[in-house]
Amino acid sequence: MKKLGKLTLLCAAVCAILITAGSTRAQEKRMTPELLWELGRLGESSVSADGNLVAYTVRHYELSKNKGKSDLHLLNLSSKKDIKILEGYASVNSIQWINTADGERLFMIAMASPPEEDEEGSEDDADEPSSQVWTFEPTTQEMNQITDIEDGVASLKVSPDGTHLAFTRDIKMDAEVSEIYEDLPEADARIIDNLMYRHWNAWHDYKYTHLHVAKINEEGVADEPVDLMDGIYADSPVPPFAGSEQFNWSPDSKEIAYTTKITADFAQSTDSDVYLKQIGSDALAKNITKGMKGYDNDPVYSPDGKYIAFHSMERAGFESDRNRIMIYNRESGSITDATKGLDQTAHGANWTDDSKSIYFTSEYRGTNQIFRVDLAKQGATQVTQGRFNWDMVALLGDGKALCTKMDMIRPNELTVLSIADKADQVVTHINDEIYADLELPTIEERWVEATDGKRIHCWVVYPPNFDPESKQEWPMLTYCQGGPQGQIGQWFSYRWNFHLMASQGYVVLAPNRRGLPGFGREWNDQISGDWGGQAMQDLLSATDDMVKEPYVDKARVGAIGASFGGYTVYWMMGNHADRFATMIAHCGVFNLESMYGSTEELFFVNWDLGGPYWSSPDVQKKYERFSPHKFVGNWKTPLMVIHGEKDFRVPVTQGMEAFTAAQVQGVPSRFLYYPEEGHWVQSPQNGVLWHRVFFEWLDRYCGEEE
Repeated sequence: MKKLGKLTLLCAAVCAILITAGSTRAQEKRMTPELLWELGRLGESSVSADGNLVAYTVRHYELSKNKGKSDLHLLNLSSKKDIKILEGYASVNSIQWINTADGERLFMIAMASPPEEDEEGSEDDADEPSSQVWTFEPTTQEMNQITDIEDGVASLKVSPDGTHLAFTRDIKMDAEVSEIYEDLPEADARIIDNLMYRHWNAWHDYKYTHLHVAKINEEGVADEPVDLMDGIYADSPVPPFAGSEQFNWSPDSKEIAYTTKITADFAQSTDSDVYLKQIGSDALAKNITKGMKGYDNDPVYSPDGKYIAFHSMERAGFESDRNRIMIYNRESGSITDATKGLDQTAHGANWTDDSKSIYFTSEYRGTNQIFRVDLAKQGATQVTQGRFNWDMVALLGDGKALCTKMDMIRPNELTVLSIADKADQVVTHINDEIYADLELPTIEERWVEATDGKRIHCWVVYPPNFDPESKQEWPMLTYCQGGPQGQIGQWFSYRWNFHLMASQGYVVLAPNRRGLPGFGREWNDQISGDWGGQAMQDLLSATDDMVKEPYVDKARVGAIGASFGGYTVYWMMGNHADRFATMIAHCGVFNLESMYGSTEELFFVNWDLGGPYWSSPDVQKKYERFSPHKFVGNWKTPLMVIHGEKDFRVPVTQGMEAFTAAQVQGVPSRFLYYPEEGHWVQSPQNGVLWHRVFFEWLDRYCGEEE
């Protein structure tokens, strides 16, 4: 063998370094799991009274420390000057501009970052911070704390006149075992007499979230808060996901409209209501939606104080019914439907200044668009356009509005929309530096014929260097959406991120199958009672149509999904007829009968499956026909199962049962188990691990051949 000289060795080493550096730079031009967690995430925003100053929050995550911190920015829309008011806080939320007797102030709930550990591992002597209400004075840039409440506060809304605070606190009302039996202080147990003893990802903590009001005194700090729901065993906002959108002040600051759900059967009912409470009065709150059995929530007063708009679902027990905007006349007590006749659902009512019209967001053909409805006439006018998910923050005057806008390629930014011509100008640049040199995927729409002759809308995301004219064959992923009623819109997910998947070399097919909103109520409703029926055929039809393309490698097609998408994967495992090379199910439903007995919000399965599996022979047949565990005898496709211990909507035993079925039959399988995660994976390092294991598994069966 010929020996290399020192110069040759040096040149080889230098070349190796250059190749490695070049390779690293090339990789840095593509989205990676680590880079995904470097992206700043736009949070809340609020506009000053003159429409010129915008306060907004951004959340950044530190992967090495496995936690996130929030910054608060102040943007001048005229000068485009953007300054950072707060940096590195544990949390900043509920931001809002309010005119007070001392001038306009920015109110917020803020919590300083917790004390850092020193080299020996002990924390500083500072007290552990809590979430309190603060004000910011824009001229002097002074911050002042105005509450000091034990355990902190949440969901702040300041009265329009700036004299009162409304916020929520958790009030302990139920007794623990050690309090019932005081002589057994170490007893570790729960005595459970009702359902909903655990919800979504947490056990009931013996507390109820109540709405409180506190007056701001002459010293500029809050007096002792008053519980507006004293003695009521119910929550406002309604758990698990609602926030301050579920209550609002009247324009004269004398009344609060709020949402709560008072029912003896929380687990089987969607009957939340809107209540009105006079501030300073001992009178009971007034229920203005009594007799309306579906969800009623998110009240918003009109600027002239004559009306209250609120969201309402008509059908009891159906959590994904058409969301209407109802108008309550405060003088007559009458309720009318402002969205009557619309074959679409409405979210986030925003009144115009003249109290004659409302802007709202709605799913529309694979996007979220903003619409306007006039109270004097039926019908709605589309305000935005394009392949984006839009949401309105506030009207600015002069025919403009502050909005958020995102798509599958890039997360939310703030933009100023010109309503008349639909043009917009992005005014925040949170991730410009990261995206400056990033190779981007491309997105196309595709329509596919279903087995019943209807048309299925699909999004297709192609890798950054995709060339349909080349002879290269690409692996493909069929994404199965959850919900089961949740549109595949132009959202930017931090888990099911199509940008990231495409950047790893996959063509991503995302069909808006039967059951997803944005294509009319008939299309949306067809999933209920038909889980393993037409919706599954839609996904198979879309897959079959896509693999006809010469650039798709039929031998390297995978199916992936979470929640109902995980159910879909398990169902496909026994029914896909060799279409897929591998599958991944995250928190999926595997056994419908055991799912019914262990989930929490029973109204969901009662509506979508027709009730308990024992309720009638017809319902039993649906469980038999649609439960994935009935088809495990057909399983042979490699399967990865992902599930979290704290997932109480789809309990972890569902994933365990599926993994056991695969292992016993000798099906190549892997179980990624998270002891501290719920229905989602939320911590940074767990999130990166999720993607690493996810792509390792896919690459094993769908990646390039060695």
